[in-house]
Amino acid sequence: MQESLHGMSRNIDRALHRQHDQEQQAILDWLTSVDYSPQQSDFIGRRQEGTGGWLVESDEFQHWENNKKGILFCPGIPGSGKTMMVSIVVDHLFKMFRNDPGIGIAFLYCNFRQQQEQRLIDLFLSLLRQFSQRQPLLPGCVTRLYKAHESDRTRPSFSEISDALHSVIANCSRAFIIIDALDECSATDRVLPRFMEELFSLQAKTGSSVFATSRPILGIPEEFERRGSSVLEIRANDEDIRRYLDGHINQISTFVREPGTEREIKSAIIKAADGM
Repeated sequence: MQESLHGMSRNIDRALHRQHDQEQQAILDWLTSVDYSPQQSDFIGRRQEGTGGWLVESDEFQHWENNKKGILFCPGIPGSGKTMMVSIVVDHLFKMFRNDPGIGIAFLYCNFRQQQEQRLIDLFLSLLRQFSQRQPLLPGCVTRLYKAHESDRTRPSFSEISDALHSVIANCSRAFIIIDALDECSATDRVLPRFMEELFSLQAKTGSSVFATSRPILGIPEEFERRGSSVLEIRANDEDIRRYLDGHINQISTFVREPGTEREIKSAIIKAADGM
């Protein structure tokens, strides 16, 4: 009889746990359905093993990673590999802090083709969702935000979202924000300047560590310079190109794989790349 009661208790506990998880997931989905994880998986899945090490091993990155409140801006020309470098940074941070839920990590892949999903409020909702879902329990401020709007089917204001984001980050022992292609932020409703203003305000008030890439246009480098950001230019690295070519050499003809010819072709491609 006692064993039967214990079994019933375990079943009830599991059912309550599932219900709790479903409720938390519903709240996260209510915040936003936008999910950058598939893009991250796709980008990092294309990585040639060993590439990108120069960035995470650089003095600039090491200083940014090991010190709170830092900003690292990585400009690069089109085709220099900025998005791949961001995916490597995101992957590196998740592996480094996978066992520490107190470390908040959130990332955005800006894309001018996704303007309807990347308004100012959408970008901050995505940050809020990512920081919230990494914590063991959904933050109370997020639950309260949901309850304040769910019954009337209203949406939170930007001010409410920003306040909740500040509160969630304040509960983190460390917070990382990684943003790719700032220059591709929607031009609609002045999203880019407003987003940068709010991002720098968030960083200053919470001590978050911000890593961002962009083409060196639209006054973006100057804005980061004003905030005392460290700068590390992203260029196609010769060793990365060589690793990529080594990994794909089997896809070309046998003639090209002759040792002398192969070396000449690799050297010519590396020289022609010139940072792209």
